[in-house]
Amino acid sequence: MFDSLTSKFGSAFSSLRSRGRIKASDIDEIVLEIKTALVDSDVALEVAEKFTQDIKARSIESLDTVNKSINPSQGIFEIVNQELTAILGGSARRIRIAKKSPTVIMRTGLQGAGKTSLAGKLAFYLKNQGNTPLLVASDLQRPNAVTQLQQVGASVGVPVFAPEAGNGVGDPVAVAKAGKKFAEEKFHNFVIVDTAGRLGVDAELMEQASQIRDAINPDEILFVVDAMVGQDAVKTAQAFLTGVGFDAVVLTKLDGDARGGAALSIVSQTGKPIMFAATGEKPGDFDLFYPERMASRILGMGDVATLAEQAKAAFDPDVSKKLEEKFASGDEFTLVDFLGQLQAIKKMGSMSKMLGMLPGMNSGAMKKQLDNFDESELVRTEAIVQSMTPEERDDVKVLNGSRRARIAKGSGRSVPEVNNLVDRFVGAQKMMKQMQKGGGMPAGMPAMPGMPAMPKANKAVPPKKKSRSGNPAKRAQES
Repeated sequence: MFDSLTSKFGSAFSSLRSRGRIKASDIDEIVLEIKTALVDSDVALEVAEKFTQDIKARSIESLDTVNKSINPSQGIFEIVNQELTAILGGSARRIRIAKKSPTVIMRTGLQGAGKTSLAGKLAFYLKNQGNTPLLVASDLQRPNAVTQLQQVGASVGVPVFAPEAGNGVGDPVAVAKAGKKFAEEKFHNFVIVDTAGRLGVDAELMEQASQIRDAINPDEILFVVDAMVGQDAVKTAQAFLTGVGFDAVVLTKLDGDARGGAALSIVSQTGKPIMFAATGEKPGDFDLFYPERMASRILGMGDVATLAEQAKAAFDPDVSKKLEEKFASGDEFTLVDFLGQLQAIKKMGSMSKMLGMLPGMNSGAMKKQLDNFDESELVRTEAIVQSMTPEERDDVKVLNGSRRARIAKGSGRSVPEVNNLVDRFVGAQKMMKQMQKGGGMPAGMPAMPGMPAMPKANKAVPPKKKSRSGNPAKRAQES
């Protein structure tokens, strides 16, 4: 998401950095570029205008101080980063926990926003934190909505309270009340109520949602909105805020939106924070919305904090500790170690998404690498390694021609693919050995097996010329 906006922000700052000392006229130009980029990305015009006015005012006020620094453009960059974080909500907003269990969460939104799928993701998220959530099927309007929620619940291992009558029959208000009571009796500490949606905002939808709200007195009302809808998402949010009310917003389908204007508009327009964001189809593609991390990604600086959290959750602490001890003792890195790391990486989800969180990976040659990355390469790599004997995984030097042919046949791959994996792994072993000796990473070393090969770094520019990276994140770091 935000690909277009990231690219345009990068272009604007590239122009600013090339000017050295910054004048008021330079501020006017970059503010205009930012405003155009925001509007093109579906950000509401009034939001774009206020955002750029605030940036201009702060930049002009700080101009003397900024120009005394080594890199004046970095001062303006920081102002934009701070304002972008503020417009996204400032800080992460967490669920309010009820004083008396269960905590009741009601979700509202239009049909097609992904409310039912979101219910499963939220339940999965809460379950992984040690909670005992219950899903309540109060959407009796849409055909098969109850069945869909039951399937979603089964897929994440969370029980569903549903009316015995089945789909399209019954009183949604009564079901919501009964579901809450059931949760109290069975000691579920979270209740997630699935409500009906419509293709558009209407009085009947608002009335039913209001009745459910009054019947269950939820601790949180979350408005679920499809980020791909653009400016219409903000209009719909305002209608629900007036008709039913809500406490926070959940953005879905962020992975499919290259513009992302809704995320930048909705907080300013409704005064309500974004609490969660769904970034894919899998249950785990869901997390708290961190404004500062999103601002960092938009400005091309990546999201290392989220990547670190995902890695911590995926990698077994004991296995990681043993690998660290092995590395420190100087023992050789083997394909057994690599297979364990590869399997942990697979738990983290999409490789292209993970790599996209690194600074500078969403622009230029790196972006093309990510776009062309074949996710199934990890599966093929794993199949090749698993087709080896324990002896072969411990020592790749024993892999002669006949062994490689056998491995290729057993994994369903070709001998050249096996050879390529082994060659890249041997290169990775050499890299590990040099790092163990304190020599740093050797220049030109191949990527780890199963990982995309990264483009070579540009040659150093002679000192008499100004070195300006084509990568907005790298330029920020150079500053």
